[in-house]
Amino acid sequence: MTQTFGDFVDQLPVSEEYLTIHFSPASTPRKKRWSNYGLSADFLGDYFATFFPGDESDAGSIDKRGNVKAAVSYIANELLENTMKYSDETTNLAVSISLYLYDEKLVFRVTNPAELNVALKYQTFVQKLISSDIDELYSEQLEQTALGMGGSHMGILTMINDYDAKLAWKFDPQPHHPEIVQITVMAHLEA
Repeated sequence: MTQTFGDFVDQLPVSEEYLTIHFSPASTPRKKRWSNYGLSADFLGDYFATFFPGDESDAGSIDKRGNVKAAVSYIANELLENTMKYSDETTNLAVSISLYLYDEKLVFRVTNPAELNVALKYQTFVQKLISSDIDELYSEQLEQTALGMGGSHMGILTMINDYDAKLAWKFDPQPHHPEIVQITVMAHLEA
C-alpha cells in the first residue's frame, strides 16, 4: 500500500521553468557514475540561479543568486547521492531528479526504485524525523557521525536545518516487482 509522509503533492502545479534529468539503467552501474551526479547537481544550481537577482558590483550586498546556486547544488547533490546509494540497480526503472521553479519556491522531486528492506529502513527514519525535534535529532546525529556510527542521514538533516527545506516522501510498492518500492522525495525551498 502506498504511504506518504509530510505534505506530499502527487500533481504539482504547472511550472513554466523546470528541468528533469533521468539516469536510466545501463551497462555501467549507476553507482560507478558517481561524479556525474555532482555535475548534474551543479548544473541545476547554475541554471536556476540565473532566475534570481544578483548584484556583483556591490561587494557588501547579499548575493541571492549565489545563495540560490549553493542551496540548489547542495540539496540536489544530497538527494541524488541518497537516491543512487539506495537505488536497486537490478530493475529497469529509471532514477530521476526534477526541479520546478515557482514564484515563491523551488520544488525538488527525486524518484528511485529501492529494495523493500531498504525502503522500510528509510521509512522508519522518516517517521522518526517527523516525530522528533529537529535540533535535538541533528545534534544526536552529529554525535553519531563523530563516533563513526553509520546511517546518520546528515544530508537530510542539513537540508532541513541549514536550508530550511520542507521534505515529503512517497513510498509506492510496485505491483510488477513486489520486492521493489518506488521512493519519491520532495524538497520545498522558499525562493
